[in-house]
Amino acid sequence: MKSILIDAGPIIALYRKNDSYHEKALEFIKKFQGRLITTWPVVTEVMHELYRPDVQEKFLLWIERGGLEIAYMDQDSVSGLLKLIKKYSDIPMDFADATLMLYAEKTGITEIATVDSDFHIYRTAKKDYLKNIFL
Repeated sequence: MKSILIDAGPIIALYRKNDSYHEKALEFIKKFQGRLITTWPVVTEVMHELYRPDVQEKFLLWIERGGLEIAYMDQDSVSGLLKLIKKYSDIPMDFADATLMLYAEKTGITEIATVDSDFHIYRTAKKDYLKNIFL
């Protein structure tokens, strides 16, 4: 089964009907067959943006039903995150993006669903970038 990473943008768009990416997010989720993986910082970002409790509840229920898998990161991940954040300090790289890139490096996942252009800049330790399959 195919596994990809998903950033906050497409998830937020999925739950906001007035978002310019809403229809694209709906279509993407309906058509995608595989595992959507994200990180807790991405979930935090989404929850902050979906500030209405009823919408937050729908999002959490989607996770509970298996719509998203949440990547596990332990204490040992901190040094990898620190390296990435230092490497891209001129952009700067936010914490959620750093966790996605670190998880991609650890697992070999090469695709992401995102609305951010930063992922065209970020590179894995092998100098590969993540292919954005959302846009």
